[in-house]
Amino acid sequence: MADRIVVLDGYTLNPGDLTWEPVEALGELTVHNRTADADILARAAGATCLMTNKTPLDADTLAALPDLRYIGVLATGYNVVDIDAARARNIPVTNIPTYGTDSVAQHAAALMLEHARGVAVHNQAVHDGEWTRNAEWCFARQPIFELAGKTLGIVGIGRIGIALARIGAALGMRLVAHDLYWPDAERLGGLDVQQMELDQLFREADVISLHCPLTPENENLVDSARLATMKSNALIINTSRGPLIDNQALASALHAGQIGGAALDVLDVEPPPADNPLLSAPNCILTPHIAWYAAESRSRLMQIAADNLKAFQDGNAANVVN
Repeated sequence: MADRIVVLDGYTLNPGDLTWEPVEALGELTVHNRTADADILARAAGATCLMTNKTPLDADTLAALPDLRYIGVLATGYNVVDIDAARARNIPVTNIPTYGTDSVAQHAAALMLEHARGVAVHNQAVHDGEWTRNAEWCFARQPIFELAGKTLGIVGIGRIGIALARIGAALGMRLVAHDLYWPDAERLGGLDVQQMELDQLFREADVISLHCPLTPENENLVDSARLATMKSNALIINTSRGPLIDNQALASALHAGQIGGAALDVLDVEPPPADNPLLSAPNCILTPHIAWYAAESRSRLMQIAADNLKAFQDGNAANVVN
């Protein structure tokens, strides 16, 4: 009998520009764009295989789904699933760890370049008529500076951190990084990256980019004390996990002109409430969790999700997290 596959929240992965064919080939597929908590059980009932991105699957939900044999998380992070409860029911949970390396690294680089060059600010100024009305043939609405010679500090020198380091090297930046698990020379691929303790990195770097996982130990890694050690013109970038940064501490530092700026693709609560202090903070670039969102990246995610399910069906489950 073919597996009954239900995708609980497929919209962010595929808003209509991709095809579900790789997954559809593996069983009877039903795709829901979004699923409210109240609808989870009704939509998941009878499914042998569930796929979810942000729709939670807790212990009580799993206990009410006797037919369920497999859970595929359509992302790298898998905290939406009670993996202990799934293990107790002999349900493998898989994730997708490697789909967005270049997409995320390039987004971090774009945020860095936007801070240095102000492309969006000046594009908007021109469209608002400022150039037309200007007496001079050029003008600037923010400080503009080169990245060559500046120090790029990378917190977490894994796949994405290394990809960003390559971009930084191409821009002529000095590379420093902190990681509890330092990559070997082969993984670094000839990059000249100086290993550095975290506190020293925050003191020395002109740009700091976070690429570490969120753990109980590093929640609010960037707090008021650490922000106080940064250079007054330094930029902090976060394309990793929102709770790595204390929002209020960062907003206060920006309002006080304590650091040069922030560029964030992730926040501690998403979508952010209207009173998130960073929404009104100066020198703060915010994008709506789209670092991963390149079409190529999502296409890879779709294929890996199908590959994970096929491996499970063949008795050789891959990327199992529990």
